[in-house]
Amino acid sequence: METFVINKEEVNNRIDSYLAKKKDGLSRVAVQRLMEEEKILVNGKKAKPSYKTQENDKITVEEEKPKEVELKAQNIPIEIIYEDTDIIVVNKPKGMVVHPANGNPDGTLVNAIMAICKDSLSGIGGEIRPGIVHRIDKDTSGILIIAKNDKAHINLSEQIKNHEVQKTYIAMVRGIVKENEATINMPIGRSTKDRKKMAVTKNGKEAITHFKVIERYPQHNCTLLEVKIETGRTHQIRVHLSQIGYPIIGDTVYSNGKNEWGIQGQCLHAKSLQFKHPATGKEMFLEAELPTYFRAMILGTEEKIIAEK
Repeated sequence: METFVINKEEVNNRIDSYLAKKKDGLSRVAVQRLMEEEKILVNGKKAKPSYKTQENDKITVEEEKPKEVELKAQNIPIEIIYEDTDIIVVNKPKGMVVHPANGNPDGTLVNAIMAICKDSLSGIGGEIRPGIVHRIDKDTSGILIIAKNDKAHINLSEQIKNHEVQKTYIAMVRGIVKENEATINMPIGRSTKDRKKMAVTKNGKEAITHFKVIERYPQHNCTLLEVKIETGRTHQIRVHLSQIGYPIIGDTVYSNGKNEWGIQGQCLHAKSLQFKHPATGKEMFLEAELPTYFRAMILGTEEKIIAEK
């Protein structure tokens, strides 16, 4: 446990920024997570990361130490796009969960990465999320960065927090999108009707999605889109596109159960990432190839595409 008492010169600072500057190796992202878990308290009470410090505030920090990862490594084939001593970038297949959770104790991306990287994974993500800097949904395929050490993890987390990582997705949606390109700016929060779902809500967090049309397929009533996001809300692309009337094909949660194409897993693919290498600062641009079923649907080689298992 570590305690900080705010003096006159330290007032009116966001608490997450203040602690990130005061403690080496502790990022704003890590501070926010610890505050949510009530491991950081202000005057003995839970506070928001946006809380502004006041004179004589007593801030206590119960910082987690990286736990030893006890998960088992599993020899699961995974496409490696790039790897060095600091990061590994992979193309996650649809149907694979990123890290263990209830109902998915193994067979995850983390289990596969552990077999590849051995002990070289950051511990910041916690016991069940070693190296995981960001995530994509189970049934979304595509590119992901994994950090091999804590320094790389902190740097990449800060880049994501500061919107310095550009993520580009490819999506096939139901319906013919009229606009050639547009921006969706609608707040997203937990659905009040179904707590397992996200929704556009008045009190949600800011969420901004940009899209442009790649190709329209009137004969199949679908449109291929390139999508970029400024924010990373849970299910953001799926919720936003469904909200404006163009749900992602194969999305069983946000498309009212309609799936005339027989696709298993939504046609949403994280195509590319642009970021600065956490150690060298070099500008990186990496791409992940579309999965076979997605390419087949675009090519229209079958009247009804059955997703590969």
